Amino acid sequence: MNANDTIPDRIEQAATTVGRVWPLHSFVTANPLSGFEDRPFHEAVEQAESLFGGRGYPSAELFRAAFEAGQIDPETLRSELAAHGYDEDPETLLAKMESEFEATSPGTDETTPQDEVDEFLTKWLAAFLDEGHASWSMPNREQGFYAAFRSVARHDGSLPNRTALAAYPDDPTEAIESVLADVPESKWTPLFEYHLSRLPGWTGLIKQRAATERDWETASPITLTEYLAARLVLTAHLGESLEPPSEWTAASTRDSRSNDGVPLAECWLRAWEATYREQLVETVSETTRSAPTLGDGGRPDAQLVFCIDTRSEIIRRHIEATGAYETYGYAGFFGIPMRYQGYDADVAVDACPPILDAEHFVADQPVAEHGHDHDQYDTWAETTSAAKKALKSLTSNAATVFSFVETTGSAYGAALTARTLLPSRVYDLLDAADERVPSHADFCEPGLDYDPHGESALPHGLSTAEKVEYAETAFDLMGWDEFARVVAFVGHASQTSNNPFESSLDCGACAGNPGGPSARVLATICNDEEVKSALRDRGFDIPADTVFVAGEHNTTTDEVTLFTADVPASHERDVEQLRADLETAKEGATAERTDSMGASSPGARDAERRAADWAETRPEWGLAGNAGFVVGPRSLTQDVNLDGRSFLHSYDWEKDDSGEALAAIVGGPLVVTQWINSQYYFSTVDNAVYGSGSKVTQNPVGNVGVYQGNGGDLMTGLPLQSLMASDDVPYHQPLRLSTVIHAPVERVTDSLEANADAARLLDNGWLSLTVVDPTRDGAAFHYDGDLSWTTHEEGARVEVDAKPEAAPIAADD
Repeated sequence: MNANDTIPDRIEQAATTVGRVWPLHSFVTANPLSGFEDRPFHEAVEQAESLFGGRGYPSAELFRAAFEAGQIDPETLRSELAAHGYDEDPETLLAKMESEFEATSPGTDETTPQDEVDEFLTKWLAAFLDEGHASWSMPNREQGFYAAFRSVARHDGSLPNRTALAAYPDDPTEAIESVLADVPESKWTPLFEYHLSRLPGWTGLIKQRAATERDWETASPITLTEYLAARLVLTAHLGESLEPPSEWTAASTRDSRSNDGVPLAECWLRAWEATYREQLVETVSETTRSAPTLGDGGRPDAQLVFCIDTRSEIIRRHIEATGAYETYGYAGFFGIPMRYQGYDADVAVDACPPILDAEHFVADQPVAEHGHDHDQYDTWAETTSAAKKALKSLTSNAATVFSFVETTGSAYGAALTARTLLPSRVYDLLDAADERVPSHADFCEPGLDYDPHGESALPHGLSTAEKVEYAETAFDLMGWDEFARVVAFVGHASQTSNNPFESSLDCGACAGNPGGPSARVLATICNDEEVKSALRDRGFDIPADTVFVAGEHNTTTDEVTLFTADVPASHERDVEQLRADLETAKEGATAERTDSMGASSPGARDAERRAADWAETRPEWGLAGNAGFVVGPRSLTQDVNLDGRSFLHSYDWEKDDSGEALAAIVGGPLVVTQWINSQYYFSTVDNAVYGSGSKVTQNPVGNVGVYQGNGGDLMTGLPLQSLMASDDVPYHQPLRLSTVIHAPVERVTDSLEANADAARLLDNGWLSLTVVDPTRDGAAFHYDGDLSWTTHEEGARVEVDAKPEAAPIAADD
């Protein structure tokens, strides 16, 4: 067996247990245990605990608080516990769970021989993986990490006998082979897994970078093989053992186990989730039977398509309350898998979910008719850019920083004081400046002209056939019926100051980027007369007076900006009325959201303060609280306050005869929302391991992540302030996602058969699925694994054949 062939393969196999980590400037919420999704949830968290040391379930204290608050139904809990052989009363079981956790919790001051290796490596990883933050770059990065490591390590005075590193092979695979010469090949894979799991944050970032082709990856390439070569060479050089300690592979026994292997904590979690899910399902079932309609059934004043994001649920309720508006939910990249470059952006970003690859390159292009706005924007941008560069140069240069402070101290100090003490006034100034300076959306349009051989690695723009396909897919998936005079596609972005986690508040469907550009692309496509004509031929009766516009929802302030530079005069009154009603909706939505953040004076003013206050650790809640995902028509949830906890994807089963639209939702948005939900879940149950601790003590590193302290592993999840109402009270309830689909159960079965990944997540308990079947008077069917379903009729459990056109079979006793 040739080691040069097997080592990379074994490294790839060992790396499956470590999830990918995206750089902080493009934060993607992902399941930190994604490498374990092929096994049951309770087994996955146990094995991850052994590997990473992270707890996988809420604490006994959190379960107790939820139980006492009525969030866990006592009868549901009793039934769940009894099903797995737990007969004691809840308080006894909570005390047992708590005492066993305390007895098996590891110490916090333990050190291992690998700590010294970690200390050296993190220093060099931070320098090599820097994405524009450092003023001085690590030398030889273009040669790859292993070569750069060898070039700098020999100059590191803290490394003993550093010249001996030159004796190791230049090729990273050969270096690994030489270090492992005395280690049996049967031990290589677990050895690799151990070393990769020592720094899962850095490993996950390397894994992500190696899988993409951005400018940074090209300029400073790194692979897991190079990283392991450096790590193993350094371990051997320091005389440490290569093999993991004997206790490392032992499975954790922290939680109590029932006879069937289901932990006690799993039973409590299931009961908590079932209590929430029952309320959500009841809402959908009841509205299915009553079938409410919009207003008087006439043509809507306007239609707005928001992202399925939980924050959209709040603003949708408030805009619907202002008039005869119809809202839809659709993944916030609006179905366009593109690599987008803004007008004055230095780099392009992949504005699509991480489960997709970008297929088109789209760049903003100035429009000749808006030349004045273009010139005005350029003048402003050049001035501010020069000022920022000068300020960075002065404040980061030891030779000039003191003279800079002496010269500008009073003015600079006044600006800092205003930022600190008068953030609302600062917001007013910034807002006024934005009104005077045109947005690039005012003078640019997305460059959609098709060129398969553009300068980018991807085709530029879209062909007419592709434009028609994306528009048709959007309307198919949402179950579109009629068209208003104004149809707005509204992406979303956040606004915050001095926040390393800013991108975590942007659109997850756009890979942690603003959703406005995606909305502009789809609006431009739908305004194309050739596209409209093709859509009419395919059954979409688009009236001649329908105009498509784009917008962006600021989720921190709930302001919705409409991009209407090219709206015809005939529709100006419609747009102005929509703007006025969006302003009214903003007032109601911000009052609701800021009240949940404990604001003394809830409302738009507090939201604006949070957006501008550079000392604000919680500008908004983001997706905290997410627990449900409803797939169905808006009529199911339109008159219900879901408290910003549910993702909402529009879908009409009666307009999806083939079932293709539902299959697309199950294979795409369902998987992405599970990623988001899992990130929030694990960041809450063990923030020290799966989250990122307090923002107050974080240190950003290299524009790619954060440390707690001055070094170590990258923290991979969400900060405490995104999850906790106070030090001891979580705002986010750590529940796995409860999905409710409004469709015939047979059609959902077909969709799961077509999406093995989604079915695997359900079979292994990473989320749940309930189908509310409109063909059976809103009866609810709960997914029971292996494409089977159960329901309850008159108190009896009924099994349902998973195959199409099957009727319920005999009930259990």
